[in-house]
Amino acid sequence: MGTAALAQTPAASGGQVPASTNKLDSETRGFLTDAAESGHLEMAGSKMALEKSKNADVKQFAQKMIDDHAKVGQQLEALAKSKGFEPPKEPSMMQSAKLKALGLRDEGFDKAYADEIGVDAHEDAVKLFEKASKEVKDPEVKQFAIETLPSLQQHLQAAKTLQQSVTAKSR
Repeated sequence: MGTAALAQTPAASGGQVPASTNKLDSETRGFLTDAAESGHLEMAGSKMALEKSKNADVKQFAQKMIDDHAKVGQQLEALAKSKGFEPPKEPSMMQSAKLKALGLRDEGFDKAYADEIGVDAHEDAVKLFEKASKEVKDPEVKQFAIETLPSLQQHLQAAKTLQQSVTAKSR
């Protein structure tokens, strides 16, 4: 547990949870955490794609992911902070390991990027935001999930198209 997370534990604050963090239930905090980590994964993987790929379609998709996820990430961070919650600033440890493995690929990078960052990560994000749009109790966080979901669904469709394109080229 990092010092930032430790500082938010009841023990670190003298046994009392700060009033501002009481605003959000654990499900809402979990959604904000997972959504932030997902965005960081997609941005980091897409930045890698801009550096490693020679495929114009991959680069175009990656740039769109960076632009869109940066905007959504800023909205998510502002929303979370307004609720007294500090979202993660990087992908989870498991996502970081996935990024490291992706970065080691030269042969087949485009396909791996389209599969893992394009399709798989967006399928996970769509499920996460669909669930939050139905189950999160905080009305502003729920609205954020509802408003963000259509763009994630569009990203998933674009990722599937990209996946088909790079799969055909890798044969």
